[in-house]
Amino acid sequence: MISEWVSFMMFYLLAAVFSAFLAYCLYLRHVHQKYDHLPGPPRDNFLLGHIPSFRRAMKSKSLLHDSFLQWGEKYGPVYRMNSFHYVMIMVHCPEATKTIMMSPKYLKDPFVYKRLFNLFGKRFLGNGLITAVDHDTWYRQRRIMDPAFSSSYLRGSMGTFNEMSERLMDKLEEIAEMKTPAVMHDLVNCVTLDVICKVAFGVDLNFLMQTDSPFQNAVELCLKGMVLDIRDPFFRLFPKNWKIIQQVKDAAELLRKTGHKWIQNRKTAVENGEDVPQDILTQILRTADEEKVTNAKDDELMLDNFVTFFIAGQETTANQLSFAIMELGRHPEIYKRAKAEVDEVLGTKRDISYEDLGKFTYLSQVLKETLRLYPTAPGTNRWLHEDMVINGLRVPGGCSVAFSSYVSQRLEMFFKDPLKFDPERFDVNAPKPYYCYYPFSLGPRICLGQVFSQMEAKVVLAKLLQRFEFSLVPGQSFSIKDTGTLRPMSGVICNIKACS
Repeated sequence: MISEWVSFMMFYLLAAVFSAFLAYCLYLRHVHQKYDHLPGPPRDNFLLGHIPSFRRAMKSKSLLHDSFLQWGEKYGPVYRMNSFHYVMIMVHCPEATKTIMMSPKYLKDPFVYKRLFNLFGKRFLGNGLITAVDHDTWYRQRRIMDPAFSSSYLRGSMGTFNEMSERLMDKLEEIAEMKTPAVMHDLVNCVTLDVICKVAFGVDLNFLMQTDSPFQNAVELCLKGMVLDIRDPFFRLFPKNWKIIQQVKDAAELLRKTGHKWIQNRKTAVENGEDVPQDILTQILRTADEEKVTNAKDDELMLDNFVTFFIAGQETTANQLSFAIMELGRHPEIYKRAKAEVDEVLGTKRDISYEDLGKFTYLSQVLKETLRLYPTAPGTNRWLHEDMVINGLRVPGGCSVAFSSYVSQRLEMFFKDPLKFDPERFDVNAPKPYYCYYPFSLGPRICLGQVFSQMEAKVVLAKLLQRFEFSLVPGQSFSIKDTGTLRPMSGVICNIKACS
């Protein structure tokens, strides 16, 4: 009797599973029919869509964004990609980019950005400025953060930019005396991390003096985890990956525990009437108090943004500087012109003033061209909730629209000879790119730290050009590594010599 009952249960269970699978397949067929009028690469298979192509690119260490670029060149400015029942439309049409990115009514795609709320089940970026999908949640946070990132407030950070950059110069002097190659990405990564710690949170950790910092390792692991978790839906299913998954979860926990400690220490100091640094954290707490933002939920959001600052603010600037140094090393004529401008503006003085930054015209062009070829945060997504005609094609609502700055900034239709590093593209008299150049995104969700990042990059690069001659060590790769942000594969290995 019991065996018959079990048999019936197994039969009905299998029948239910089969029915659910059949229903899902019918739904998937409906989704395909809905969007298959749009051009795009052939799906690898009916169920998985293009997931096998993504996994092959990741396993081969090739850059997935290069596949997007090849498809963009082949299929045009609007093409389709599939992942199970999820449809993503890649768009490189300037008019559509303007319409969607500049409007607050097109929210960030919850499928993409909610995946970053947790990292393998551990709260990571939460509902911070980058990941908040709900417009009201985002706007409330942005209103609190804006005063701390205004140009007038950041002007007072020039002392820290100079101080931390001087530490790098001292380190490079040691390396030059020893006549050993310098891995520039590792060095500038330490500087940008020191800057964000000091300018934002009043903490001086001096990462250039640390050989194996758990904090740096945690940032690195979290970046790696972001790519693995978002792009490979099967990654967490295999036991061989469980060790790295646990390491990533521990890293996220370390970042959040550190943030909680620093924020609580500052709150206590403020409540006790102690003198506190007039840094970004103090400004944020002051504004939050004025806005009467004091509950536990808002504290958790503040912690989300602590992690966001470190992941987005430090890593991207370090990568931009690394790529800029790499391209200056590859183009001696550009190097000489940038150095001549720095020497003319600074002369022999060591400290760079806020006013000096505006005089670095050609250096700014170098940094902008660096971000054109190597946008360190190479794309963003919006949710298309309504039907729209894009570049003459009807795109049904209910899908994700992806904007890749990496692709649009490397397309021949927008930039002549796009793979050539040419700062003249950003000369004041050159035609301005029309909604095809957006390394810091566009519209209401444009990067809050854009001014901060470029001020810091100019100070570090100007000091480097003023004080040292550098050349790339032959034989290294100039390929790009994707760790969630884009960075040089080789780390940019240079021979360093102090200027006489």
